[in-house]
This record gives sequence, structure tokens and C-alpha cells, in this order.
Amino acid sequence: MLGSKKETGAILKRSILIGIVNQKQNEVKIKEFLDELAFLAETAGSTPVKRFTQQLSRPDSGTFIGKGKVDEIKLFIDANKIDLVIFDDEISPSQQRNLEILFERKVLDRTGLILEIFAQRAKTSYAKTQVELAQHEYLYPRLMGMWTHLERQRGGTGTRGGAGEKEIETDRRIVRKKIHLLKEKLVEIDRQMATQRRNRGDMIRVALVGYTNVGKSTLMNLLAKSDVFAENKLFATLDTTVRKVVIDRVPFLLSDTVGFIRKLPHQLVDSFKSTLDELREADILIHVVDISHPGFEEQMKEVKKTLLEIGVGDKNIITVFNKIDAVRSGEHEIHRILKSETETLRGDETTDDVEELKPISLDDLKKSWIAKLFDPCVFISAVTKENISELKQLLFSTVKELHTERYPHQLPF
Repeated sequence: MLGSKKETGAILKRSILIGIVNQKQNEVKIKEFLDELAFLAETAGSTPVKRFTQQLSRPDSGTFIGKGKVDEIKLFIDANKIDLVIFDDEISPSQQRNLEILFERKVLDRTGLILEIFAQRAKTSYAKTQVELAQHEYLYPRLMGMWTHLERQRGGTGTRGGAGEKEIETDRRIVRKKIHLLKEKLVEIDRQMATQRRNRGDMIRVALVGYTNVGKSTLMNLLAKSDVFAENKLFATLDTTVRKVVIDRVPFLLSDTVGFIRKLPHQLVDSFKSTLDELREADILIHVVDISHPGFEEQMKEVKKTLLEIGVGDKNIITVFNKIDAVRSGEHEIHRILKSETETLRGDETTDDVEELKPISLDDLKKSWIAKLFDPCVFISAVTKENISELKQLLFSTVKELHTERYPHQLPF
């Protein structure tokens, strides 16, 4: 791991990004992935300087990428004072160790980078404990490379059981013990949080879910009139926040959860159990989508895949397409698609002149294929508060219906 913020600021200065093109990741996909990796790097405090890609049927067992690409990257690193090398895919401990020796630079994969961001963002004791557990589980198989300097000091004697090996085994014992203690601590915290959830009474529970940086916390603040931290960065908040919300005298509990992302490290899925439990125990999920993002459909698929994996894919889901103000400002790809669609529905003459395209109205969005495919759904802007009244009305009717069905003798108002 990269250590403290002070250390991070010194290490994460200039970076390069590396991705591979294969049957699962074509050139279009890898561009999207590297765009996201660049955002992750910037969130961690790094400045991506250049991107490298290589077409490989399968990664090299020793260095992940081919020897020619390693040499090319090495030349660029030395000539441009690069501090950090970031791989979009997960690399093995031995690959990471070999690459750090060849590049003479710190090497991270996507998992390591996400863990670094989580370490920076964790504020509460609970979040810090979750992140620390994930870090130690990630660190454990990588301990070997941390003592290569001692191995080199041994020279070519061929003896075994030297200083490096002893230090490695000592560190492994320490990390194993730490993992055990952190897991015990999380079990106790999970037990306490489960008790808190049981003590919330009979109110309907609604949970915000979605890809990272889609505006969940901003929407939480708007609906609950709270002050949950929100920022235009990935993983702005890690802690599950629960607030009581009342719409037209109908109360319910609203929770904000950590955002999902492609290739979410399994260590984080395991350690953020209580966040996932919040989703499992929710009665209604609000799937918040950044419709202004060019890859919003892929993001939706990633969220739904994760929801299925944790066993909550069959819950009542309201899809909220957020950031419609950004869709209608500038020539976004979704702007072109929807404009073409609405013109076809109206029988209008289409034009290839980008400058003549007009902003898409809320009515156009409601008539689009997106609205037909996802039901129920609503289009809003949490920042400008556009169409929030429709979202509140949908929440009101959904919560009231579910409450009446579940507690027929207890009116919510």
C-alpha cells in the first residue's frame, strides 16, 4: 500500500496507465476502462501522463505484458520522470514484483489503486476497519517483494533461511494475526449494526444504490435534508448513512451506500458486509444512474450484476436517471441518440449538422426507449432539483402501498 497521505502525495505524482486488449476487452471497451482508471488515479491524487495498451490473447505469466511493451514503457518512464505505473487489470504478486524490479518504480493494479482511495476516504472507525482488513488481505500475498532488498544482500551463497525469508515469515504471521483481529472486530460491529437495524421499527426501508459518482449522496441530501458528504470524485463517501424521510406525512428510512465500480475488488465486497446487508434488508432500492455518462448502460449492467451476486436482484427497484441537466448541455452521445429517436417518432427531418441539434426536453426523455425499458423510472437533476416532485410522488405512492400491504392495521400517516 502507499501509506499515509503525506507519503501518498510524494509517490502519486505522475503516473502512466496500462491496459490490454483481448476478446473480453476490445479497443472501445479498453478506452472506457482507462478513462475510468484515469479518474481513479486523479481521485487518489495522481496525474496520468500517458496510456499504453497492448493486444494480448493472454497475459504474460512473468510481467503481464510482453517484453517489447515492457521495454517501450521503461524508456518512457525514465525519460518523463514517471513515479507510478498503474495496470487496469489485476496483476499477480509475482508479476507486480517483477515489474517493479524492471521499471524501478511503484506498480499498482486497479485493486491496489481502489484500496488506496478507500484508505484516503475512510472517515469513521467502522469504514477504517473495513478498509484495513481489505488492505491486509491484499497485502498478504505480496509480502515477498517487500524484502527483495534483503534477498539481494545475501548474494549468491545459495543458503536458505536468510534474513529476507525470516522477515517475510515474521511479517506473514503479523498480517495473519491482524486479519484475524480485524475480522473479529468487524463481526462485533456487524452484530451491533444488525441490532440497530432491528431497532428501527416498522418503517419501510429504502436504499440508494448505483455506480460510484452518479449523485447518490447529493440525492440523499436533497430528500433527507441532510449533509452527507458529496463530491465529484469516485467513492466520495464510504459510510452507510441512514436518515428518516417524510413525504406527505408518509415516513420511511433512506440509506446511502458505497458506490459500485467495474472489477470491484473481492476484498472490498467481503469487508463491506454491513453495507451490503443494508441493501439486503431494504424494501425498495433506488438505482441512481448518471444518464450523462457515455457508458451509463454498462454501469447499470455492472450494478445489476453486483446486486444479483449479493442476492438482492429481485427487490422492488425504482430507476432514477440523474444529471439530466448535463445531458442537455453540450453534444453528449446520448443527446444524439435521443434526438434522433424523438425526431423519428415525430416524423421530423433529421440532420447531420451537430450545430442544429436542440436540447432534449424532459418530455422527450420520458418518451424515449430508456423510459420504456425501465419501469418505474424517473428523470431528474439532483443538482438543479428538476423534476424532484415526480420522484417524491413516486416514492410516496410506492412506500405507502408497501406499508399498507405489510401493516394493514397501521396507517403510515
